[in-house]
Amino acid sequence: MLISERMLGALNEQIGHEYSASLQYTAIAAYFDCETLPLLSSHFFDQAEEEKEHAHKIIKFVLDTGGKVAIPAIPAIPAPQNTFQFTEEAVGLSLAQEKKVSAQINALVHIAKDENDYTTEQFLQWFVQEQLEEVSSMEDLLSIVQRAGEGNLLRVEEYLARKGGKGAGFKNLGGED
Repeated sequence: MLISERMLGALNEQIGHEYSASLQYTAIAAYFDCETLPLLSSHFFDQAEEEKEHAHKIIKFVLDTGGKVAIPAIPAIPAPQNTFQFTEEAVGLSLAQEKKVSAQINALVHIAKDENDYTTEQFLQWFVQEQLEEVSSMEDLLSIVQRAGEGNLLRVEEYLARKGGKGAGFKNLGGED
């Protein structure tokens, strides 16, 4: 195996964190779909898919290094928050989630450095850059939501439309109208 047991354990734990983030984003997307905000819903469904892709990327890396994938038990993954009083609360939770994931990735880099594991450290640099982009993007969205206010959420939808939002929403994910 090309990585230490300590690194393997930390990567397997991160796989669980990535799936947990995906579940939280799915819950937020469903909330926005229920609120008839299709572009916000689509944005968060896309975020959920990204988090699953991150988990898959780590799984592939673990397998490529000769490690054994051990996704944490479901009880280790907290249930996502499903209801929100305000849009700002949902987007704020997303920003907090991205900052938490950034800290988790930084901790993985720290372990890789401690273990003199240059292969894993190099692999993790993609995630470091990705988290910079994700935090910045979520900070921008939160700022837009705060400026628009709860009564002008269609402005947020307009912002996402300009950025290329698809507006699929939950109901249209399966190709149904």
